[in-house]
Amino acid sequence: MGPLNGFTVIELAGIGPAPMGGMILADMGAEVIRVERAGAAAPMASKDVSMRGKKSVALNLKSADGLETLKRMIEKADVLIDPYRPGVCEKLGIGPDECLARNPKLVFARMTGWGQDGPMAHAAGHDINYISLTGALFSVGRRNERPVPPLNLVGDMGGGGMLLVNGVLAALLETSRSGKGQVVDAAMVDGAAQLMWMFHGMHASRFWDPSRREANLLDGATHFYDTYECADGQYVSVGSIEPQFYALLIKHTGVDPELFKDQMNPAKWPELKAILSDVFRTKTRDEWCAIMEGTDVCFAPVLTFEEAPKHPANVARGTYVEVDGYMQPAPAPRFSRTSSEIRHGQRPQGADTDEVLGAMGFSAEEVSSLKASGAVSGG
Repeated sequence: MGPLNGFTVIELAGIGPAPMGGMILADMGAEVIRVERAGAAAPMASKDVSMRGKKSVALNLKSADGLETLKRMIEKADVLIDPYRPGVCEKLGIGPDECLARNPKLVFARMTGWGQDGPMAHAAGHDINYISLTGALFSVGRRNERPVPPLNLVGDMGGGGMLLVNGVLAALLETSRSGKGQVVDAAMVDGAAQLMWMFHGMHASRFWDPSRREANLLDGATHFYDTYECADGQYVSVGSIEPQFYALLIKHTGVDPELFKDQMNPAKWPELKAILSDVFRTKTRDEWCAIMEGTDVCFAPVLTFEEAPKHPANVARGTYVEVDGYMQPAPAPRFSRTSSEIRHGQRPQGADTDEVLGAMGFSAEEVSSLKASGAVSGG
């Protein structure tokens, strides 16, 4: 059983980073109960990886009985994940004040884009907007071209879901000492800003020009930190920053060491990249893998996410698992004693209503009455 075995998390249904956070907590052993609004539309993806390991309860939060049911559930929980815009839980009558009054040890974890306060707090937004405001989006892309959205990995997932989990775990540790709960305000704009920490330091040290793309050490400007097209139209990546790794890049590509000796001279980068581009086009991706993979060049083939689960390194480590008939990332990080696991796949909406409410002290008669009134639904 995972390190969070014995903890109960109630996740109010949302999209993106909040369910990702709940998934990670479930993988780590927490009992995560996802509360769906009865009659709500199905999620955008019928196969939703974030639903794995969670139980599903369907409540009508517009019903006084449905709302009271949720409040009774919160009394038994360690964590509540709120994915709504600021003020929505308060309007429903399940804001932090009400919930902490019922359960003083509750960690009330709030996941928003802009945060709980400030001039943007109540505005709609998506990952692309949050990372725009932090300089992250501006920094990604080729010179003299538009910024390139890095999927929704920086705002939603890294700056959102991961930050939410970090806050929940820290708050649970503190609660174990103080016996008191608190509110965690996790905002994607804050998380995206934190992910940019290194570039602020590099800029302050005059090693980064924030006004240009593809002009710096890690943004594709250099010949030793970029991707290259191969003879078969596939791509490989190299990240030979340190001198000893750079020396191996020169050796395995067979380029002139004298021509490539001035590694850190930005004026030489375009010329040297053009030479390497021609070299990499002389062999297929697999041929370059046979030469460089596993060496200290800092090399890897650029795989699609369908190819990734089949790569020998990922297979050996078990980086991916099959759940519900399709591949998805395995739980991470790994623990030596309390292993994380995926206990089951996605559950139908409301499938666990009876079981969860029964375990939380509701009698069979109460559950039947709640179903009859439309306050809850499911099985």
